[in-house]
Amino acid sequence: MSDLINLNFTVNGEKKHIKLDPSMTLLEILRNILKLTGTKEGCGKGECGSCTVLLNGKAVNACLVIASQLEEAEIITIEGLGKGEEIHPIQKAFIEEGAVQCGFCIPGMIMSAKALLDENPHPSEEEIKWGISGNLCRCTGYSKIVSAIEKAAKER
Repeated sequence: MSDLINLNFTVNGEKKHIKLDPSMTLLEILRNILKLTGTKEGCGKGECGSCTVLLNGKAVNACLVIASQLEEAEIITIEGLGKGEEIHPIQKAFIEEGAVQCGFCIPGMIMSAKALLDENPHPSEEEIKWGISGNLCRCTGYSKIVSAIEKAAKER
């Protein structure tokens, strides 16, 4: 085990000061230490996108980010999207369009959609497909996911 480091970062608007192993992944920190289990572990190799979160405004695979990269970082997880009991418009669009089936990939898919819409508020269908290309889904076939992102873009 490596020497522990002190980290200061923000998760979903809440400042964190934690001492931990610098080789831990962001995914391990979120799920095992902070108990934010909305971020899912799929492949653990950065190939499936189930663990996508926003790190300093950019979509990243949390399984590939190590703790030592988090000093003063701003992290947003699926739990940080809504306000109180109110869900985020992207989440609402996913529900309304029937884009949620098993739900395993959806948190990462929604976080990728948020990053895309933050950067490009009115993406084309091709840009949406490119924006979620790092996220795999075995249930939906993607058409309802693309429709949900188009709907969220129109309603922003």
